[in-house]
Amino acid sequence: MPASPSTARAINDRLALALLQQEGALTAGQLKQLTGLSRPTVADLVERLTASGLIAVVGESGEQRRGPNARLYGIVADRACLAALDIRTESVSVLVSDLVGRVLAEGSVPVGSEAGEAAAVEQAVGLVERTARKAAASGGGRLHTVGIGAPGLVDPASGELRDSAGLPAWHRRLVAAVQERFPQARVSVENETNLAALAEQREGAARDRDTFVLLWLGHGCGAAVVLDGSLRRGASGGTGEIGFLPVPGTSGLPSATDCAGGYHSLVAAAAITELAGRHGLRPAGSTGPATAAAALVGEAVLGAGESGEVSRGRRGAGGDHPADGRPPSPASPEAGFLDALADRVAVGVAAVVAVLDPGRVVLGGEIGAAGGTALATRVEERLRRMSPLATEVRASVLGGEAVLRGALLTARERAQDELFAPRER
Repeated sequence: MPASPSTARAINDRLALALLQQEGALTAGQLKQLTGLSRPTVADLVERLTASGLIAVVGESGEQRRGPNARLYGIVADRACLAALDIRTESVSVLVSDLVGRVLAEGSVPVGSEAGEAAAVEQAVGLVERTARKAAASGGGRLHTVGIGAPGLVDPASGELRDSAGLPAWHRRLVAAVQERFPQARVSVENETNLAALAEQREGAARDRDTFVLLWLGHGCGAAVVLDGSLRRGASGGTGEIGFLPVPGTSGLPSATDCAGGYHSLVAAAAITELAGRHGLRPAGSTGPATAAAALVGEAVLGAGESGEVSRGRRGAGGDHPADGRPPSPASPEAGFLDALADRVAVGVAAVVAVLDPGRVVLGGEIGAAGGTALATRVEERLRRMSPLATEVRASVLGGEAVLRGALLTARERAQDELFAPRER
């Protein structure tokens, strides 16, 4: 059954708006070329969208730069503001942008473990308020949509952050507090690793992939699974809870309430710091666990040389786990540490590859980004010896910024679904 005229207009308008989001300002002629629509149809949609306040003339193009054909149309970016939050165990970061992604204001605040639940929530919400005010002063509109990235499980039915062992109680309260402080805004929460994967797919190390896995290495560990272009969350929202994966090299097994006996005990920040200490590497200063571990990995990459002194053919996966007591690599303490870390990382990656065959694994989070190509190459080499399934291992391009970028992308999509829904006539 052919689409009704009103439905066809809505489809055409949405297509034009999507192109203006992706490409920036365009002339009517460029819209005609990119959409494949007829000239009269493009003229009609431009008139509709302009009258609705969704687009406006933002300049002129061409050599003569005059006349209707030279007009450049762009989205009215200050129609509303979007906020992205990255909630970590000991901090909150906020970014506010306009509708085309131009950053208007940003900030972060540490939330110490000694802070009470109410104080932690107030610190975080206060940061959002201050950042939103700065954005408004920079010409931004009202705060329309807020995307939040947080560790832990998000219920796929309710969209709420679930209780998770080991996570601060203020995490769950923060989502409700933001909604209460900004009652007109649309507030949603998503698992941080899932958001990082969406950002890497749009802007980072998985731009050319519709099937891949992102392994997050930070304070804890997690995985995000994208299959055939779609993010998979699972029946309970727990797809990618790889910290609970039973693997060799640990001192026990994980429990339903504690992942300490699983893969988490090999590649979480505290475990990596302990592993570095075995190789004579110590963190400098007192920082958070993820920051300290990432700094140690980054320093090891530099100390091992630009190539990372990749060891070839000497070890299988599982070579330097806490229980085996093998000595560090003789090449250098830094290279030995990276080899041992790659052994650990490869164990979990091999399990994921055996089940999903994703073709590419991205090492994300602060630690994955700090390891860069040196760590990714080591993991890929070990994986090649462990699995018959061809798998590329790449380092994150976005690193610790991936969660904010992913939260911003999802906020833009939600806002676009509402604000850019053309009115049928």
